[in-house]
Amino acid sequence: MDWKLLGSEYLFREPWLTVRKDVCETPHGKQVDAYYVLEYPDWVNAMALTEDGKVLLIRQYRHAIGRVLVEIPGGVMDPEDVSPEVAVRRELLEETGYAFSEVYDLGVVSANPSTTTNLVHMFLATGGKKVQEQQLDDNEEIEVLEVSIPELEAMLKKREFLQALHISCLYYGLEKLKELSGK
Repeated sequence: MDWKLLGSEYLFREPWLTVRKDVCETPHGKQVDAYYVLEYPDWVNAMALTEDGKVLLIRQYRHAIGRVLVEIPGGVMDPEDVSPEVAVRRELLEETGYAFSEVYDLGVVSANPSTTTNLVHMFLATGGKKVQEQQLDDNEEIEVLEVSIPELEAMLKKREFLQALHISCLYYGLEKLKELSGK
């Protein structure tokens, strides 16, 4: 079922967005003259728990939809990040000021495998301890929130999260917590 790549042309290249137009051939010989692909670096996110079992959430403005959202910490893997775990630990420290004793890999998902190239690496981080103030990018204004697991579950049931990739991580994180506790 794999398509054969006949050619590619880059239409736009910036650090945060690269657009490519591919020419492909299907297994049945049909030529697809313009298949547009968005290239992004991989992303990381985490369901992060403090030492006393509180879940760290963040509130920030999301310009593309013009709304302030409650989300989980995460971001883009930088070229110098040697692994997704290194990237998520860096993002957690930058966005929340917390360092974590344990980080569990929850797997990967794709935002849209038909048009985007990147993967999202999901983690459960536990044993969080505040070790510094936030180190935010120039365009970031992030408020850190702490909620209990029952509060988080209630927020999920009320559909208070909009970011689908974060919702996936939260459900996988809750599942991993049950596994770790033996329930």
